[in-house]
Order: sequence, then C-alpha cells, then structure tokens
Amino acid sequence: MTQDTAGTVTHIAGSIPETLMAGLSSRPIIIQNVTPVVDDGRYPIKREVGDVLEIGADIFREGHDKLTAVMLYRRLDQRTWHEAAMTCINPGLDRWTGAVELTENTTYVYTIEAWVDLYESWVDEVRKKLADGQKVPVELVEGQNFVAAAGRRAGGADASRLAELLKEAQAGDDERKAAVLLGDEARALVGRYPDRGEAVRYDRELRVIVDRVAARYAAWYEMFHRSQGTVPGKSATFADCERRLPEVRAMGFDVIYFVPIHPIGRAFRKGPNNTLNAGPDDPGSPYAIGGAEGGHKAVHPDLGTLADFRRFVRACHAQGMEVALDFAIQCAPDHPWIKEHPEWFIFRPDGSIKYAENPPKKYQDIVNVNFYGPHQQALWQELLSVILFWVEQGVKIFRVDNPHTKPVPFWEWLTREVRARDPEVIFLAEAFTRPPMLKMMAKVGFNQSYTYFTWRNFKAELIEYLTELTQSHDKEYVRPNFFANTPDINPPFLQTGGRPAHQIRFVLASTLSSVYGIYNGFELCEATPIPGKEEYLHSEKYEYKVWDWDRPGNIKDFITRINLIRRENPALHELENLRFYPADDDNILFYGKMTPDRSNMVFIAVNLDPFDVHEAELSFPVGEMGLGEGDTYQVVELLTGARHLWRGSKRLVRLDPRVNPCEIYRIGAWEQVDYATPCM
Repeated sequence: MTQDTAGTVTHIAGSIPETLMAGLSSRPIIIQNVTPVVDDGRYPIKREVGDVLEIGADIFREGHDKLTAVMLYRRLDQRTWHEAAMTCINPGLDRWTGAVELTENTTYVYTIEAWVDLYESWVDEVRKKLADGQKVPVELVEGQNFVAAAGRRAGGADASRLAELLKEAQAGDDERKAAVLLGDEARALVGRYPDRGEAVRYDRELRVIVDRVAARYAAWYEMFHRSQGTVPGKSATFADCERRLPEVRAMGFDVIYFVPIHPIGRAFRKGPNNTLNAGPDDPGSPYAIGGAEGGHKAVHPDLGTLADFRRFVRACHAQGMEVALDFAIQCAPDHPWIKEHPEWFIFRPDGSIKYAENPPKKYQDIVNVNFYGPHQQALWQELLSVILFWVEQGVKIFRVDNPHTKPVPFWEWLTREVRARDPEVIFLAEAFTRPPMLKMMAKVGFNQSYTYFTWRNFKAELIEYLTELTQSHDKEYVRPNFFANTPDINPPFLQTGGRPAHQIRFVLASTLSSVYGIYNGFELCEATPIPGKEEYLHSEKYEYKVWDWDRPGNIKDFITRINLIRRENPALHELENLRFYPADDDNILFYGKMTPDRSNMVFIAVNLDPFDVHEAELSFPVGEMGLGEGDTYQVVELLTGARHLWRGSKRLVRLDPRVNPCEIYRIGAWEQVDYATPCM
C-alpha cells in the first residue's frame, strides 16, 4: 500500500488484504461442516432431556501439527462455558466428534474451539527423529520448556508434580530425558494445561432447544368436551369430562386435548353439518370463539367456571395425565375484541367485517385478525397474554389451529417469549399444509407438527415418508405427531375399512411415531361420513352428542394393549431408531425399533389391507440384532403372549385383518443353560 500527500491510504495491485494477514498471524485452524445445524445455524435443533447431543466437524490446518478440539456449551441464560472433549475419529478426513448429555429443560448454546497441541506435536516429531536414529539435544530443551510453561499454568499438586518432572527431565543423559518427556505422565499433565493463547473458535454459536420428554413420547386423546355427558341435546360439563378420566387413563393415554373451551359467538352461528341456519338450541362451532360472555380468556358457561376448569386440570394431573388446549387465533363476529380493537380486523368497503374463507369453503362464523399494521405490537402482546393466562391455569401444552395462515415471524417471537418464561410449554402445529411451510413451523419454534401420515396408506409411501422423517436432516427439528383422525378429517381408509382399518391405523400411528393421537370416537370405530367428503356426518363440531363408550365393535381393549406395549418397551419411546425390513408382500409392512444397547428390540408386522388375509416371509436383521444367522433367539408375540424360539432371519407370517391385523415381536438373546452344573 502507499500513502499520498493527503494521507490517503491506497492498496496497490497484488497487495495482501489485512484480514488475510491477520489470519496468518494467528496460526489459522479451519473449522467447517459442523453438524447438526439447521439452515447454517439460523434455527435451533431439538432434543429432549436425557438425550446426548453429538456434534461433528472437519477440523484441520496446514502441515503436520497435532490439534486439540473441545465442544463448548452453556445454557442460553448463562455466560460461563463448559467443555467436552472432541476426538478425531477419521484422521485421514480430519473428522472430529464430541458429545454431551443434555440434563435440563432449557435452551443450550454450543460451539467449537480448537488449538495446536504444541506438546503433542513436539512428541510426534521427536519420536520420529529418535526412530530414525537422530540426536535430539535441542529438541529436548524445547520439551523442557513446554513442561515448564505448563507448570506455570497449573496449580496445586499438578504444578508440583510438573516441577518434579522438569527436574527429572533436566538430569541424566538424553535417553533418560527423552523417557521422562515422552512418558505418559508428562503428556497427560501437560495436556491438562494447554497453551490456548492462539485457539480458534468457530464463528457461530449454535442452539439446541431441550424439551421435556413429553415432546417426543406421549399418547394424546382428543376429548370433545361438550359430548362427554349423558343427556341428549345438552352440553356436558368439566365435571362430566372429569368422570371419564379413569377410563381414558386406563386405555393408556397421558394427554387430554380439548378443542376450544371458550364462549361461542351467536352471529352467523353454524347449524348441524355446517349448515348456515342454526336453530336456537344449536351450540355452534367451538372455533367461532367469543361472545357476550367473553373471549379467549373465558370459558363457556355451559362447561362450567374457570375454577371448574382448574379442578379438571388437577384431576388430570392426579391421574398421571396433563391437559392440552386448542389455541385458535380467530374470532366470532361478536368477539369482544371487535368492539374493543376494531383496528385488529379487516372491514370491507361496505362496512362489513371480512370473514374467513378458503374458497370454495366459507366460514361466516369466523373472522381472522390482521397481523399487520401500526396495531401489530398491541395485538401480538395480547395473544402472548392469552397463552400465559392459560399457563397460569396449569396448561403446558397447546395445539395451535392453522398456524400456517399466520406470519412466521409472529410464531418465532411467540414461542421464544413463552419458552423464556416457561420452557416446559409444548406447542403442536396443526400444519396440514405444503412441506416448506410445515417445516418452517418446526424451525421457528413448534415442538411438534401434524404430518401427512393421515393420508399415507400404502407400503411404499409409508416407507418413503417415514424414512424422510426419521433419517433425513428433518429429524433435527421436526417431531411428527401422528393423529389417526381429527374432528375435521375422517379419512376414506377409515370410512370404508371398518374395525380392521381402525386397528391398522392405530398400530401404525402409535408405533411408527413415538407421539400420536386419536380423536374420541375412534375407539368406537365411528366413521360415518358426509357422502363424498372427508368429514364426519353429524359432527359434534356443530351439535351435541351422547356416546355409548362401550358400544359393540369397539377397539378399547386393543388400544389398551398397544399402549401398554408402548409403555413397557423403551425402543418404542424413540423416533429416529425406526427401520424398515423386507416382507415379500406389498400389503405387509415390516419394521422395528431397537435401543442402542439392543436390550430392547421390537419388530412389528402390519397388514395394510383391511379386507383380505395376506402372508409374507419376513426378514429379521439378525446382524443388527447382534446375532449370527444360525443363532437361536427368544421371541414373545406381545399381543397374544405367545413365546417362541427362532433361528435364522426368515419367518413366515399370516395376518388376517379381522383376527390379527398385526403381530408385535419382542426379541431377546437365548441364553443356553448348562444343566450339568449343579444347582446351588
């Protein structure tokens, strides 16, 4: 560079940029290809309490110097970093890994730091020279200097021992000095106090949201609150819902999910089967939130009082369950907000309020808020206050209605604000939408997501979709909650397949994923549709219902058994361990899950055809199971309790959808008993 008479500095052609010179002066180390990350660290990955976070990176520099790397991690709300050692697992490719157990329900920050290990580099150099017969007197002095420097950085007993080793390394002949300086004790002590003055830190601080285990493993029961009573044409109460809790718990569910519990508007109220002409006694849709009795912070008076709701929450907790509430950001035309904050809504040129539409569908009983404009901050704060209000009532799980129709930045802000106040809160996104938006909802803060499972019925598409969810990059941030049905979705498979179809879809939902749900009536195999639609006829979305919870043909015992199997087998508590295995019939899906130590191995064969019997030869992965082809192993068929001793990988199965639509096998090693040994 040159400087003219005015003092201006100019760069001449071919000059070296100062940033590069700075890098050279700091002994550059390259840290790249860090995993796992989401969008280069823009969004956090997800884990659960008790998980081990494993990270990897390519770490290297020029030449032959030895490197040391550590994983740095801390809670987001703390400043002090903790360290976990990283190991080079592939020296030829410079791939390093490290791991740390995640013990708290919080958000952690993690990154990587690496430095040249001067002492180990010296050890490697000296050993090579000695092996070649070279004299190393100068090098031994260098080694002594490294020990002395480490002693100055150390303290206590380690400092004293390093001083002793230095004296030993300064006495005797070169062979004796080399033996001390190259010995395991010196290397361990010096390695404990490295010179990190020129350490290089990765240029990003990455985040991992650590949720409680319920975000990954749970069984949801969607209870339509007003239809839990016994009086036709009359709403049930929270007390009626409470009386059903022992039965639901006995079936093995641990989350009770309520559709909105708020007052329902009267303006443009919908009648039976979504008709426009509601009678005076028609209850309307619970998603048309708000009326004279209040809005999103009120409860429908027919259900009871806020105190009654809190009692219901306590009753759930006493049964070992918790409550999930629907968070629907929509209002009836007579919601109090419309009078109090008309600026939050959109009005047409004729002065009428703009109701919700998804042409050709019209939702005259619902109006949406306007997230944009100068009122934005006040609206967002009010919506946050709604969530926090229900958290105060004991609710820690929220199913969010249609989040993909609201701004992404809003959800990123809301979930972050709630998590900062209470990290136990879980958000489920009802995001039946295009894949990029579904995945974006997961990235910005939703703990779980609805998926396309409801419409995946055949073997090839199930394998393809589940492999994507469990083995691709999606697994770092998407947690699929497999709902077999919803009040809005009565799939054709259930409409036509009867009781076997409900059993098939239940076992798939509850074992393919580790978190799943059903909407009440599923256990009764209720599937009467509106002709030509994926909707329930006489849906309780628009009218009161009284159910016979023990009516003939129900699958309550089947559900109970499957949920017990889930609870007793840790392999089924996980998602990413899902693997598919060969079955030579396209109607039989064969898959399994194992714990890492193989202490629990579960395999499931399901007939996907609700009408016909199918047979298939199953191929068990004996190698993955830690067995040889000729080894004998124990098998328990968990639905019937039948026990077997099998050998080899091949096994024939016959599945009748009306008798045994599936079989579930728990595999264990067969331990030969030496009966020649006397019993003690």
